[in-house]
Amino acid sequence: MNKKQRAQVVQETLNEFFPHPKVPLQHTSTYTLLIAVLLSAQCTDLRVNAITPKLFAKAKTPRAMIKLTISEIEKTIHSCGLSNTKAKAIWKLSKQLIEKHGGKVPDNFKDLQALPGVGHKTASVVMSLAFQKAAFPVDTHIHRCAKRWGLSSGKTVTQTEKDLKALFPEKDWHKLHLQIIYFARKYCVARGHKVAECPICHHLF
Repeated sequence: MNKKQRAQVVQETLNEFFPHPKVPLQHTSTYTLLIAVLLSAQCTDLRVNAITPKLFAKAKTPRAMIKLTISEIEKTIHSCGLSNTKAKAIWKLSKQLIEKHGGKVPDNFKDLQALPGVGHKTASVVMSLAFQKAAFPVDTHIHRCAKRWGLSSGKTVTQTEKDLKALFPEKDWHKLHLQIIYFARKYCVARGHKVAECPICHHLF
């Protein structure tokens, strides 16, 4: 089975198991999505969703956020991990959004990645989920599954992203990104994975 055939099996199975994947991070605007994605680094979506309502009750716009101190932000997001670094990034990016973008989240990679605390993966998620623009964010789940399913031998998420973009139609990237994450968490886990019990792996191997 070549990569294209593997990709077809993967996509057909994902469409069967997760035909309408929802965005896992709770948000009410592009700005709150950006903050939620930033917080999700090395933190579970479940914990982020427990934290963000408290944070957004205090500030859900850049202008409201910079009225808080970094210490206030840190206390609110403390259980998320890396809270000091994330709190500084949230405050600084909020200030930058006001000063350079009129308080709005930019809809291009260059300006997004210029924001404090926003790397390529975070920018890709925002571009895909908020602006419906072509992007294929790759997290640890997607990186693991792409290698396990024989879709990529990339040692970095950058190479994995490139390989997946070459295998799947651009119009499906948004949906696939979410589908693979949901599937990886439930069926193709990092530890204790059993090929015979995985709906994709048992077809491929």
